[in-house]
Amino acid sequence: MKMKNVKRNLFVLSLLSLGATSFAETDYKALKLEYIEHYKTTAIQQMIHTKIPASITLAQGLLESGAGTSRLATLGNNHFGIKCHEWQGDRMFHDDDAKGECFRVYGNAELSFVDHSAFLTERNRYAFLFGYATTDYENWAKGLKKAGYATNPQYANLLIKLIEDYNLDDFDAALPPPKKNGGLLNPPKNKFGTNLRVNTTENQSAYVVAEKGDSYYRISQEFSTAMWELRKYNDFEEQKDVLEEGDKVFLEPKKNKVNHKKASVIAQQNQTLIILSQDLGIKLNKLIKLNPDIKKDAVITQKTTIYLN
Repeated sequence: MKMKNVKRNLFVLSLLSLGATSFAETDYKALKLEYIEHYKTTAIQQMIHTKIPASITLAQGLLESGAGTSRLATLGNNHFGIKCHEWQGDRMFHDDDAKGECFRVYGNAELSFVDHSAFLTERNRYAFLFGYATTDYENWAKGLKKAGYATNPQYANLLIKLIEDYNLDDFDAALPPPKKNGGLLNPPKNKFGTNLRVNTTENQSAYVVAEKGDSYYRISQEFSTAMWELRKYNDFEEQKDVLEEGDKVFLEPKKNKVNHKKASVIAQQNQTLIILSQDLGIKLNKLIKLNPDIKKDAVITQKTTIYLN
């Protein structure tokens, strides 16, 4: 074959290859647009409940699931690559950072979005993210990488590019401003009355007692309370990601004191200022100021006077 013909054939093959690549990119873009259209409402609903930006949820879903085409998404409805950890539900095994790792399986894709919200809101390592505005997708993306959500060093940049390429931050404007209703967002009318789960402390701070299987996220949904508010009202213990049966969860701010008469209490063994703050309904920072010699997470080993006023 003459050299001229060889060069011409190579040129044609090159054009065909470029055409195929261009078609694949166009096809994948269409898949991503379809994914965004399908799940945008779910992402916005989760943002209203949790303050996780809808743009971040959609970008993570797109990236982790390959716009819904990954093996985890198609076989397990797992759109966020969440591994089993403490998971008690169905599971599947998939090669990721290591061979044959365990991943969660959901009944439908929407449940994956709900669990993604719970995964971020119930783990202390992600707590700092909720200090960022829902419109600050850049810091959210960088924070997710910093907290160890993914091992890819470009994870934050990939999320940001998806958000900016597809204008996903437009959905973040759907979050309504907080309403002033005793600190609660859209509280149910019967939260202090007919709802039998609601209790009040001696100083009239409303709380519920966690039942088996409860989580901060589930309680936030039940009482239409934003996750950032529950985080503000309740001081989590170090590494405490889930609720234990019997834990108190405050639905409004704790008070600065118990009452005008009680000046102190005697703390028993194995208590901490964090535990006392929840038991008594007193703000933790107030207890720390009144008892500067005791660290907030220090376990009390003998009967100790704790000052309340």
